[in-house]
Amino acid sequence: MSNLPYAADAESPLKPAELQVLRAQYEKEGDYVGIQTKFNYAWGLIKSNIRSEQQEGVRLLSEIFRGAPERRRECLYYLALGNFKLGNYGEARRYNDLLLEKEPANLQAASLGSLIDDKVAKEGLVGVAIVGGLALVAGVDWRGLHKAAAAEKGAVGV
Repeated sequence: MSNLPYAADAESPLKPAELQVLRAQYEKEGDYVGIQTKFNYAWGLIKSNIRSEQQEGVRLLSEIFRGAPERRRECLYYLALGNFKLGNYGEARRYNDLLLEKEPANLQAASLGSLIDDKVAKEGLVGVAIVGGLALVAGVDWRGLHKAAAAEKGAVGV
């Protein structure tokens, strides 16, 4: 059983003072920042409602993922969550699928996978509706131009 948070927990931002405590510790450690300090700060940033902070959180987690092989499994889920919040659904799915390969029974990852699929399907339908609407408008405009040109041609020929 995993003690990872569910995706809904990523939607609850820390209070500014709480995030500031994590930031201060991260900055205090400077060039010698510990992996756990960096990880905690990254998670706090991902929970933020500010996109640039979320992006910074994903960047920090990516550094941990590349530099600390012993933390990769843990980073997979948080990278999936961070990318999900940013709307990078392909990246979110990639990280989540890697985790599910290692832990097929991970309920949090399975739940996040469903959220990713639902969001992609919903946004895909919205995209299709937008494209369809544009095509409809373009068709109406084209027919209107065609009729106007024909009427003009008829008026000139009279």
